[in-house]
Amino acid sequence: MTKQKPFQIMILADHESRLLYDYYEPERMKEIDLIISCGDLRADYLSFFATLCNVPVLYVQGNHDKHYDEKPPEGCICIEDDIYVHEGIRILGLGGSMQYIPDAKNQYTEKQMRRRVRRLAWKLWRHKGFDILVTHAPAYQLNDLSDLPHRGFEIFRTLLEKYEPVYFFHGHVHAGYGRNFKRKDSFGKTTVINAYDFYVVEYPPQEGT
Repeated sequence: MTKQKPFQIMILADHESRLLYDYYEPERMKEIDLIISCGDLRADYLSFFATLCNVPVLYVQGNHDKHYDEKPPEGCICIEDDIYVHEGIRILGLGGSMQYIPDAKNQYTEKQMRRRVRRLAWKLWRHKGFDILVTHAPAYQLNDLSDLPHRGFEIFRTLLEKYEPVYFFHGHVHAGYGRNFKRKDSFGKTTVINAYDFYVVEYPPQEGT
């Protein structure tokens, strides 16, 4: 029996890559099967990939993506508060950051984020969990920072503990924020990836990666 070729997933967040955008080369993207944005990127930037790459572009919103209400990324698929299934891969999306400005768009208290997750109970039951968690903010004490704007959500840890997805993709913590930046980490059985700028992973992950 022939072993199925793993999917190549490109994840994006927070910073527009000049390599991908200003110096776009089709050859660089030809092996990519799916693109996922973890937020805080211009709508036109995501639409650029949806137009030229001929693969699905999924996204959640970051805390700076208020403009998506007036001009959402064309040709892209919003997975906020949903479980999107691509080629059998169950992908759960929960955008936004911790609330640091009262009533600000795409900012949530821990209680509000927990309420969003509770509303997903039927979808989680119907899909029997999920394989990839996509968020903008990190999980609490898992690649987050101590300041309120960049603090992670405890409920994300709960989701990882209960459903043990293969991957957890997030953004929000930039590479330029200091020594605390981690591109890759793990939490139980889950591989955690900070999608800042861009990064490519395989699904399912291959041994030794």
